[in-house]
Amino acid sequence: MLAILGAAAMTPLQRSGGRGPARDPAGPGFRIRTITAGTTLHGPASPEALQPALAFLKAAQRVAADAGYEVQTLRVATQPFLDGMNSRARADALTALQALDRAVVAEGVLLSIGPVLSPDGGDPEFGAWAAELVSTTKNVSFSVQVASPERSASPAGVTAAGEAMVAIARHTAGGIGNFRFAAAANVPAGTPFFPVAYHHGSDAVAVGLESPPLLSAAFAGANTLAEAKQRLTQALESKLGPLERLVRNVARRDERAYLGIDLSPAPGKDASIGGAIELLTGVPFGAASTLAGCAAITDVLKSVRLKTCGYSGLMLPVLEDPVLAQRASEGRFSVRDLLLYSSVCGTGLDVVPLPGDIAADQLAALIADVAALSTKLRKPLSARLFPVPGRRVGEVARFNDPYLTDCTVMKLE
Repeated sequence: MLAILGAAAMTPLQRSGGRGPARDPAGPGFRIRTITAGTTLHGPASPEALQPALAFLKAAQRVAADAGYEVQTLRVATQPFLDGMNSRARADALTALQALDRAVVAEGVLLSIGPVLSPDGGDPEFGAWAAELVSTTKNVSFSVQVASPERSASPAGVTAAGEAMVAIARHTAGGIGNFRFAAAANVPAGTPFFPVAYHHGSDAVAVGLESPPLLSAAFAGANTLAEAKQRLTQALESKLGPLERLVRNVARRDERAYLGIDLSPAPGKDASIGGAIELLTGVPFGAASTLAGCAAITDVLKSVRLKTCGYSGLMLPVLEDPVLAQRASEGRFSVRDLLLYSSVCGTGLDVVPLPGDIAADQLAALIADVAALSTKLRKPLSARLFPVPGRRVGEVARFNDPYLTDCTVMKLE
């Protein structure tokens, strides 16, 4: 906890009055987590159709780099071309999907094919198919739609998602394959973040950020909650305005629709959103006032004068954030707490480590809660759950992956 307001160590969320002038925001600000190009394929057997999107992404990356921005990943999202296929057709598509994967791996690009199972289509073979796709590809992400504006919650989708997560965990080392699969509830097309991204309509582009340091810089110079929110608003609009103009211009030259920036401050190992929230609240993540801190940040993300897309809410991915992982290991918050925070922020349940022997119906019950919350609040949420094979509640899950941090396995309830 950073004491920024004198001897009392009070934070913007704890004070009601000001003390002295605010300092200018400092720190690295943000990175571009992803430039995501949306494109339409006629089917999985058409890797050559990705070439215009791949060329655009390389050009956009060069322009961004020349402007001083660090671009972490380039991604392509397609329309959900597998949606509506029966189990046999999906199985027949695996070879073509593997070829698509090889094409994007060769270019250093990630690919999301969107929802692959109709919300009303139950399929007892889906879990095995999902595990096969994940274990035979490297860069392909996909999802199951468990709630939508047209159909509300989908019991069949919820069941399929739970079964797929268990199957994927059993067939990939450490359960790491679930990094590329999620249950998606009311997630709109054009969301740049994976694994829920998918495309609809004409060619498009959207941007996602890694920006917790920008939040921390704004909070460190504030004396009250109101001032912290004002400073964050100003920082987002002033620092992201030039990025918006740059991507708009690149999209216009390629005759692509500019969908906006997903303002969700995705964390990284050196850019903790948990740390930013603790700086705002003055207490360890999970303690009382964490919910209020999440709500305050989300208020700002929803009010900035920029074109936004996707979640544009607060991401709390436990295994991607060292502070969140540490607080989880200390037992300071539960899976239910994360679901509560989702009611005022965004994303849902993201890379949450769970015991390896968890049953598919237990996962489905939790996913059903995410779907219900999304439907009730009319907001996009998702569940990317991590059963860790061979690990029980309270044991440490360790990952040989640059994007994931070690964390104690959490209990479901």
